[in-house]
Amino acid sequence: MAIAAPIFVFAVRDVIELILLVFALIVQGVALVHVITQRSDAFAAVGTLPKGVWAAILAVCLVFTLLGFGPISLLGLVGIAAGLIYLLDVRTGLRDLRGGRGTSW
Repeated sequence: MAIAAPIFVFAVRDVIELILLVFALIVQGVALVHVITQRSDAFAAVGTLPKGVWAAILAVCLVFTLLGFGPISLLGLVGIAAGLIYLLDVRTGLRDLRGGRGTSW
């Protein structure tokens, strides 16, 4: 009876890590695709980091997540944060710059 609890705990932990990994890959992938498809001069108009810097940050974070560092490691959490900052702050600024229309997601 005492052995069943640790096995169940590890199974739950593995499922949670898998869900977080899928979430991290989706967030970072969507952010990277979005930054690649935007114009370079729009980033200067919004007043944020240049397009190349955002692309490098998001690409490195995505590679670290894919290499197995996972979403629970420090690098994984930094990658999730970078993707969310881009999607929630920079992407909305780029969309507002175009007046809410265009190819922004």
